[in-house]
Amino acid sequence: MNEKMEVAPEVASTEEVVEKKKEPKKEQPKKETPKPKPKPAEEEEDDEFAEKEVKKPNVLDSLPPTKMVLDEWKRVFSNKDTRKEAIPWFWENFDKDGYCIYFCDYKYNNECQKLFMTCNLLGGFIQRLDKLRKYGFGSLAIFGDEPSLEVGGCWLFRGPDVPQEMKEVDDYEHFEWKRVDINDAAQREIVNDYWDHSGSFGSQRKFNQGKIFK
Repeated sequence: MNEKMEVAPEVASTEEVVEKKKEPKKEQPKKETPKPKPKPAEEEEDDEFAEKEVKKPNVLDSLPPTKMVLDEWKRVFSNKDTRKEAIPWFWENFDKDGYCIYFCDYKYNNECQKLFMTCNLLGGFIQRLDKLRKYGFGSLAIFGDEPSLEVGGCWLFRGPDVPQEMKEVDDYEHFEWKRVDINDAAQREIVNDYWDHSGSFGSQRKFNQGKIFK
């Protein structure tokens, strides 16, 4: 009986294996990223118009020079005793042609029943006034006790009237505004009370707490 011999499969040599490993990989064709489509002429005009709006100079920057520098007042207020030094400095340097002062009173004081909610009201108002920092300074105050709280304020503005930076904030419409007569000693004293967060505020109001915008 003839025995069939099994032939062992050929084993590739080490050199062949190495050569196969060294074979370079086929490069995949690069995907071309689609080029952005050109903007329609109308959109380009809109972009140019928006840029022009941003670069538009503020009318308050074009006002005549004033002896009262707002940043200097803020430094004095922050670093000096309010009643003894800051307030006298304020009235000595106040420029009635370059600045105006306004009182404001909240229209919806009947809704101010919780102190923490009223504090949040003031905080939110101030947070929305970043554009005004270059042109204004203000003091907001809460009067009374729960559940009968009132909100009022006093503001110093660059220019002859309430600036657009204040008027464009929604909170502006929630207050009654009254220009301060700086020739009236009683009104000047109320301004002092607002700056110092102490005093009678012209009507024996009981000061509770307040916030300064500077």
